[in-house]
Order: sequence, then C-alpha cells, then structure tokens
Amino acid sequence: MALNDLLVHVTNSKNARARIEASVALAMRHDAHLTGIGVRMSSKTPVYALAAIPRDVLVEIEAREVEEMSTSKALFESITGQAGWLERSSWVEEAGETVDIISRNARLSDVTIIGQQANGALTDLPDDFVLQSGRPVLVIPEFGTPHPIGERVVVAWNGGREAARAVADAMPILEKSKSVTILSIEPREMGDLPGSGLAQHLARHGVDAIAKRSVADNINASDVLLNFVADESADLIVMGAYGHSRLREVILGGVTRHLLTHMTIPVFMSH
Repeated sequence: MALNDLLVHVTNSKNARARIEASVALAMRHDAHLTGIGVRMSSKTPVYALAAIPRDVLVEIEAREVEEMSTSKALFESITGQAGWLERSSWVEEAGETVDIISRNARLSDVTIIGQQANGALTDLPDDFVLQSGRPVLVIPEFGTPHPIGERVVVAWNGGREAARAVADAMPILEKSKSVTILSIEPREMGDLPGSGLAQHLARHGVDAIAKRSVADNINASDVLLNFVADESADLIVMGAYGHSRLREVILGGVTRHLLTHMTIPVFMSH
C-alpha cells in the first residue's frame, strides 16, 4: 500500500495553518493527492441538540460558518499554492455533524489528518473519529509540528490487534523513515524482547528497526512513551487506539486518552 490519497480536516482556528502545512509536507513526501475538508453546521440539519434554538438564529450561524469556511478554503489553497501543490489538491465542504462527515470521507482516503482536541472543546474529535471511521488517523498536536513527519518513528508495540493494524497502515511511512524504534512497555507473556518479532517483520519490508522495552513502574505508560520519544528526538508515534473499550478508558484511564491530551509530536493511530 502507498499513501496516494490524504485528507485533512481544515478549520478556521489558529492551529489550522500548522495542520495544513504538515499535511502538505506529508503529501509531497509521498507524492500524494491532498484533499482539504471543511465542515459547517447547517440550519437544515436535524440535530436534536439544536431543536430549542430559533430558526433565524440558526440561519445567522450558518451564514457566519459559510464565511468562515470561505476563509478556511482560502488558507488551504494559499498554503498548497505556495508549496506548488495546488494542482495535486482539492477542496470539499459539507454541512452536518463533523465526525460523521469526516468519517465518511475518510473511508475513501488512505490517511486522515486532524488536529488535537483543544482544551474545553465540546467534542472529542480524535477519539470519536478513529473509532468510527475505520481508517487510520494522523493527529497533529495543537501547537503544530516543527519537524518533518515520519523520519524518526517510535512504534508503541504491545502485540495487540490494534497495534498490528497501526503498523500495517503506517507501513508506507515506515518504509521511508530514517529511524524506527519499537518500544514495548511492561510487556507480559511476550518474551524478553517483545518487539523483536515485529523488527524481523519490518526488516522483510526493508525497514531497519530496533526493538526496545521499558517498564512503567508507578508512572502512566503514556508518560513513559512521551519521555521516550523526547529522548529519541522522534517526530512520529505509531500506535493502536483503544485496546480496551473507551468506557473503560474513561473510567480507569488509558494510554489512548492520556496521549491524545498530552501528545507532543504527531500520533498515527488505527483501531
């Protein structure tokens, strides 16, 4: 598989530029087509939560969002144009519920790039999306990323189905990387070096990977991972999302939710 078709969620937020720039850089690295998608609410959309809002107010909101989407589209086309990638890009705009629309479009894309959820936001876009879309997602930190994506990669490996899916989905990135490190944290029943089998598998794809292991002790496993990627100067984490049910992660805590909140570099996730 190759990354030939990328999708990026574009908003009218202060973080949109960094996300678009990262997406364009990834598209150029893989010679891929890049589609920007803008989602706006519609006064015609039957959203039960909006039932109590007067229609004239909804129409006013929709008009404002149309204007914001015009600004978002202009930013997307400006950045792709400056990079010389305008002819390899396109714009899609729809009205409705954000997760549903992005998920539907993502199913016709190789990877979808979205932003880290801002503090205080009303929705949990990254985790809702990765669970509903059925496709891999690349989450860009709220503050963007100053480095190329995919040159120094850390694979979070626990031998689970989700992790295996993420590795398979990220293979085009891993094959182009300069460095791949496989990190297993507190592995159980997986031998002394759990990532060695994966390293052998990646080697057959031409990826020279190093397997390492660590323990969390009394520290959250996601903090161990974040400390490790900082020490390795990594620019991307590849990991499976929600090895447990999301309800269990909400109640008991979990690597996926904690990492999405505290991420410092882009995260490539599959479920």
